This record gives sequence, C-alpha cells and structure tokens, in this order.
Amino acid sequence: MEQFDVVVIGAGAAGMFCAAQAGRLGRRVLLLDNGKKPGRKILMSGGGRCNFTNLYVEPAAFLSQNPHFCKSALSRYTQWDFIALMQRHNIAYHEKALGQLFCDDSAQQVVDLLLKECQQGQVTIRLRSDVSAVEKQGDVFTLTLSTGEIKTAALVIATGGLSMPGLGATPFGYKVARQFGLPVIPTRAALVPFTLHKPLLEQLSILSGIGVPSLVSAENGVTFRENLLFTHRGLSGPAMLQISSFWQSGEFLTVNLLPDVDLAAFLAAEQQAHPNQSLKNTLAKLLPRRVVEIWFALLEIPECTLKQLTRRQQTDWVMSLQHWRVQPNGTEGYRTAEVTQGGVDTRYLSSKTMESREVPGLYFIGEVVDVIGWLGGYNFQWAWSSAWACAQALGTTVSAK
Repeated sequence: MEQFDVVVIGAGAAGMFCAAQAGRLGRRVLLLDNGKKPGRKILMSGGGRCNFTNLYVEPAAFLSQNPHFCKSALSRYTQWDFIALMQRHNIAYHEKALGQLFCDDSAQQVVDLLLKECQQGQVTIRLRSDVSAVEKQGDVFTLTLSTGEIKTAALVIATGGLSMPGLGATPFGYKVARQFGLPVIPTRAALVPFTLHKPLLEQLSILSGIGVPSLVSAENGVTFRENLLFTHRGLSGPAMLQISSFWQSGEFLTVNLLPDVDLAAFLAAEQQAHPNQSLKNTLAKLLPRRVVEIWFALLEIPECTLKQLTRRQQTDWVMSLQHWRVQPNGTEGYRTAEVTQGGVDTRYLSSKTMESREVPGLYFIGEVVDVIGWLGGYNFQWAWSSAWACAQALGTTVSAK
C-alpha cells in the first residue's frame, strides 16, 4: 500500500498550486484528478488567456457567509506574489479593464507554470483517478481508488464546485465535508448569465450579440458598472455576471443603459437644436439602432420628431432606458456559471491553514469553500491564496516520511 505525506484531490488552480508548494517544502505529495489533463478550467478561462489575478484584490470583493474568513489568506499571499511568480517564469501578461491581468499568449502558460512548480516539488500526479471512498483511522486517511488503497497523513480537498460540469465538476468535495461532519452552505450558480421570461425574450432576441455599457443594480443596492450583452437566452456580459451573485429568484434588476448620459438634458438640448430631427435618429446617437428600434416597440411609442415628443413620452424614455426594471426568469445554471456560490462552511475551517477544526489533517481550499470573488481574476487569486496558506501549514505540521 502506497503512503504519502499529503494527498491533494483536484488538479485545478488551487490543487496544483497547493501540491507544488507543499512539495517544495519537502513533503511527499500525490495529486489526483478524475480528468484526462490538469487545469481544465484554467485552459478555458479568460477566453483562453486566463485572467489569473487582479491588481485591486481586496477582501471586499469576496462573498461568503463569513466575510472575514478570506482576509488572512489574501493578506499572506497577495496578487503581487503571484505576479512575481509569473515574472520568474517569464510569462508576459497585460492589464485589461478594472485591473484584470491576462496572459499575452495562452492560458496553457499558467498550467505549464503550475506543472513546472509541481515537478520542482517532486509531486506525483495521477490523472483519470477516481476516489471511491475516504476513511480515517487515528491520524491516517485511507483513500480507495480503482488501482488500490493509498494512505496519507493529510488530505486536501481542492475539487472545486458544481460549475461547468462539462469540465468534470462533481459534488465530491461536499460529500467528503458532510461525511466528516462539516456543514455545507447551500450552493447555487454564480457569475452566470440570466434567462428571461418568454414574452420579453421574444422581443429582445433580435438584439442577440449586441453589447452596451450599463449600470446594473440588485434589489439589495449592490451595483456594477460594466458591459451588458443581449443573448438568445437573455442577458449576459460582465455586468450581469457580476450582479448574478447578489440576485435572488423573483427579484428585479434595475438597468441604466446610458450610464454616462443625462438623457433628459440630452433630449431637451437636441429638441432645442434640432426640433425636426426624428426621435429614433436622436437616440441612435447614443445606442445601437437595433436597440432603439426594439425600445420603440417595447414602449409602444410611435415614431415622431423631437418637436412632437411630449413631456410624458420623454419621461417614459428616460425611465425605460435609465431605470429599466427587468425580472429575470432565472439563470443559465451551473452549465455556464463561472463559479459555485456556497460550499464548505468556513466556520468549521481555520482561516489561517484551511484545516478542519474538527478533523485534524483534513483541508479544503479554492472553490469548494464558501468563498467566491467578483469576476475579473478574483477567484483565481482565492485559489492561489488559500492553496498557499494550506501548503504552509502542511510544511510545518506534516512530518515527511
């Protein structure tokens, strides 16, 4: 029977980074994954360029039942630490909007970095490995695989959430948590596009593929200012993905499709300067023409010139374009969700080490934990930070064989 100091289950961002760091600290590490290749979610992230962190990471950008839990790990392994690691591996990167950092070339570079770090830490990696059972007797965990049993002093669960099941997502991590008495906060899809009720969807479907700047607010007052994208299923784009983490079923969203414009003042000025100009052509100066045409249909306002525009109609346009209240039908679910909200209850984990308070030697890191970040590299940073914190603990508390 094989024995390791540490077994990490899940060869994603958190799992690979934790295994590598623990290995470099002298621990004999085995990294297991049920897929054909490591880092599957990394490879498709950021449009294939991997938004690996964000310049403006701070605890306020993370959601959890315990908002203080993430602070320790994020402060001890920061975005600057991972940026320095990228630089040591000579990986070029660039900043996009709002501090988002992407590889210049490909997300494969991040996977290669992690594999190289694992190699330097002499980590044993085994893919296509399903763990059918986990047991603990005394200080030793026994894992049952199709190839036999493995014993370890420390078990790290880095299996992620339920998002993107096509990439191998499973509830395995939650099952292990419950097996050992750790509660799991109810999960749901987050950073996910919205679907719309059929009547509105049929009206807006012609806008599929059109994106516009927007300011989107949830009923709890949380607001994001980013692009909105109309799709054949509903509403997507960064603004909608962000707000989805704060939306509850049945609630309305308030959307400003012209966040940089005082529409009432603009219409008044245009009315004064160009009274014979059509309202449709006037609004087309601010929005794509197809959007304007659909909004005429939604408001059931006939085409007119600016001098024919009544005060009531002007108010209707301002409210509709800058205070559009829309009630989503739901979300697209785990299939397209970037992350899973909820997860292993952080009250039962050490924020310094990620170890279970009740089960010594059992650790949970990354997305499987009840911590998610905003869109834009924050969730990768949580993976790096939680993995590093865990690895430091493994390096000091687990005796190498």
